[in-house]
Amino acid sequence: MISLLKRLEMLKLGRVERYILNEIEKNGCMHMTLLDPENFSPQEMAKCAKMCEEQGTGAIMVGGSILQSQTTLDECVMMIKENVSIPVILFPNNINAISRHADAIWFMSLLNSTDWYYIVGAQMQGSFLIKKYGLEAIPMGYLVFGSDTAVSAIGRVLPLPFNKGEVAAGYALAAQYLGMRFVYLEAGSGAQNPIPPDTIRAVRDVVEITIVVGGGITSPEDSRAVTKAGADIIVTGTIVERSKNAELLSRIIQAAREGAASRQWPKKTLP
Repeated sequence: MISLLKRLEMLKLGRVERYILNEIEKNGCMHMTLLDPENFSPQEMAKCAKMCEEQGTGAIMVGGSILQSQTTLDECVMMIKENVSIPVILFPNNINAISRHADAIWFMSLLNSTDWYYIVGAQMQGSFLIKKYGLEAIPMGYLVFGSDTAVSAIGRVLPLPFNKGEVAAGYALAAQYLGMRFVYLEAGSGAQNPIPPDTIRAVRDVVEITIVVGGGITSPEDSRAVTKAGADIIVTGTIVERSKNAELLSRIIQAAREGAASRQWPKKTLP
């Protein structure tokens, strides 16, 4: 039973964020699919998004490390929304990656970047456009691991070590204290391996905010391990783009729920 105080707190949240938290409450975790407009035509992207929704993904994230065309982005978002009923959330790399047609946008700060632009500069520039479009902005701390991915190079990051969970935990706790309600642990698109379970658990042990983990999750075993360690949301993209394998995606999503159900600490509840 959710207390009156907690319900009042939820009223401050937007529709998409409430939906995300409810999905996590219901299933123990949530799966999102990340699609990059640079890798699809709008028609192909819409078809892929529909397939993902049918297999149980809870939201479609749209974005990529080198996305440059807002026109292409708009076309992709509109086509997706014509074909799915789940939320479409922007995953921006710069101010060109903002579309008025999406349901929400991850309002991210790349906390371990060495460039102020990716920490707060792009956010400042994009804030007026987000307000103008009436997009739901969901505050997120974004943390990038490793140095051999596009997001690491473009975001000018000081890469976090995969096996030093205390470092990631410190950044994640800072994100929570700064008022961010989500923290994203990113191994990078096409990463060989996901974030190690011990690192995810180190973050889970110190934060109360929602943990998102993406990059390198290519099998049900990866998915199960990531959610068992404490991820509330897992994100897959490359495996969907390359294989378009509906059965594999279904197994990844089911395994994520199994991992969440096998956790050895109390179930996460709504704020």
